[in-house]
Amino acid sequence: MTEIWYASLLWVVTHLAVSSTLLRPVLVKRVGERGYLAAYTLLAVASLGYLIWVYSDVPRVDYWWEPNISLYWPAKLLLPLACIFLVGGFMVKNPTLVGMTLTESQAHNLAKGVTRITRHPFQWAVIVWGVTHVIANGDGVSVIFFGSFVVLSGVGSMLMDVKKSQTMGEAWRIYASVTSNVPFWAILRGKNKLVLSELWLPIAVGLATYVGLFFFHEAITGAVVV
Repeated sequence: MTEIWYASLLWVVTHLAVSSTLLRPVLVKRVGERGYLAAYTLLAVASLGYLIWVYSDVPRVDYWWEPNISLYWPAKLLLPLACIFLVGGFMVKNPTLVGMTLTESQAHNLAKGVTRITRHPFQWAVIVWGVTHVIANGDGVSVIFFGSFVVLSGVGSMLMDVKKSQTMGEAWRIYASVTSNVPFWAILRGKNKLVLSELWLPIAVGLATYVGLFFFHEAITGAVVV
C-alpha cells in the first residue's frame, strides 16, 4: 500500500511542482522552451509508467467498500460523456492546449463545440474517468491510483486558469468570461449556449471511442467489464 502512495504522490507532485510553479520559467530560461518540454515529457512518461507498474504489481486486498456490480453503472453512464470531451477537445482550437495562442479578437467567439461546455475538456474527461473508476473498484490501491488522476486534473485545471491569465492577459479573461471550468456552468448562467451542429462529430467519434474501449477493456487493462 505504501508503494502506491509514493507512486501517486510522485505522479501528482512532479506535474504540479514543475509546470505550475515559479520553477517552470526558471527551467525555460536555462534550457529553452523546447528543452523544457522535452524534459517535462520524459518526466511525465517516467512517473506515469512507474505509477502504472506499481498499480499492476501491488496486491489489492484492502477494500474500503465492498465490490458491487451496481457501482459499475456510473462508469457506463458517464464515460461516454468523458470520451466526447476527450476527442472533442482536440477538434477545435483550444487555448488550453500546449503551444496554443489567443488574441483579444479571437477570445469572444473562440469557444466552439465541447469548449462551450468546459474550457478544459481533456481534464474533465480524466476527472470523470477517475471518479467513476474509484466508485467501481473500492479497493484502497485503486482508490489511490485513480484518485491521483482526479486530483491532478482538478487542481491542474485551476492552476492552468491562473497561468493562462498571467501569460495571455486580457484575451484569456475575455475567453474565461464566456466559458467555464466546471462543465455546463457557463451555459446554465447564460454566458454561452449549446450548438448541436458543432457537437455531432465529437459525439459520433466520442461514442465510437467509448464502444471500442468498452469491448476491448479486458484486452487493454486485464479487467473484465460486467
